[in-house]
Amino acid sequence: MNSLDIKALDAQNVMQTYGRFDAVIERGEGATLYSPEGKEYVDFTSGIGVNSIGYGNKKWAEAIYEQALKLQHISNLYYTEPYVKLGKELTSRSGMKNVFFANAGGEANEGMIKLARKYSFDKYGMGRSTIVSLVQSFHGRTITTLAATGQESFHNYFFPFTEGFVHVPANDIKALETLLASQAMGAVSIDGTAALKADTTNSGICAVMIELIQGEGGVLPLDKDYVLELSKLCESHDILLLIDEVQTGIGRTGTLFAYQQYGIIPDVISFAKGIAGGLPMGGIMANEKCSQVLTPGTHATTFGGNPIAAAGALEVLSQLNDSALEEVVKKGEYITNTVNGWNLPVVAEVRGRGLMIGISLNNAVPRELAVKCIENGLLILTAGSDALRMLPPLTISYEEIDKGLKILKGILEDA
Repeated sequence: MNSLDIKALDAQNVMQTYGRFDAVIERGEGATLYSPEGKEYVDFTSGIGVNSIGYGNKKWAEAIYEQALKLQHISNLYYTEPYVKLGKELTSRSGMKNVFFANAGGEANEGMIKLARKYSFDKYGMGRSTIVSLVQSFHGRTITTLAATGQESFHNYFFPFTEGFVHVPANDIKALETLLASQAMGAVSIDGTAALKADTTNSGICAVMIELIQGEGGVLPLDKDYVLELSKLCESHDILLLIDEVQTGIGRTGTLFAYQQYGIIPDVISFAKGIAGGLPMGGIMANEKCSQVLTPGTHATTFGGNPIAAAGALEVLSQLNDSALEEVVKKGEYITNTVNGWNLPVVAEVRGRGLMIGISLNNAVPRELAVKCIENGLLILTAGSDALRMLPPLTISYEEIDKGLKILKGILEDA
């Protein structure tokens, strides 16, 4: 089929829920993609951070093939080797205690929310279930994860949302302290006025949920000092610290998980996107304190820990060794320094970590520039209202980086 045939079938048979760019992709190799007609694209998107070890990766494909010949699925009613080996690999490299396997980021975040509320219910009973998230955050497309998302642009049409979420500004510890104090105004004195409870663990808040770099919000990193203070504040009030690593995890920022650069161990993290190199997989990991919260019958999913996806994930982690992660840091610095070196008026700021990079723009519409990039052979993402976003395969070559940056520079020079 040619590109026109494929687009025609899409229009006739598929719900039009995506504002697709005008590109049809048939195959790929490394970090380069091709249309059915052979048009070449350098890929700075990796399927929104999913294809972590690139296209046409033979070892990854062989691992999937070999597992598919043995066992494709059996459910979580039984044990299989791939998911237990994957669990061991993840816990040993993360410092977390155990893992629950899911299928995607939104589902993983739902599981993290459930764990936090059950932890609080088990310890404090009803009424302590509010989860705080940050303005400009993005946590998924389900009704509950949309409620957790701190961007009103995602909220229209779908009311009512799941209750129990409140949003505070990022990098503002005072805002959270004020919220904790206001939530603790639950005791009532003899004269009927509210009185501040001495123990704010009795407030209505059970968890704080953050992204260390707000991807959809504009590639906005959190300050390290803020994260350290937040971690201490949560610990002192027995509020769980939940970190959404759906986009920042699996080597994207130069360590297996971004929190490993902040000097903290969160209570629970979520992951997805790059874990299985292109197959649907996600999950959550808990620390020692939270490792026994979810018990038989309290949480489940049919496809979680699927043998084929787990086999793919094991190969991804095998290839993302210490040397490969060091290269992610170097490549990110190379891209950042190159773009900054252009000194273009349209570039306001280059921000991010590793190969999660945002270019904030002056007086330009990100989607319009992304369209022009595609026309010239570069796939690139947008983020927030003012930024281009780069999430290339972690294995991208410097030759491919240079080729993509040459296209990007030409587009930005004309912006």
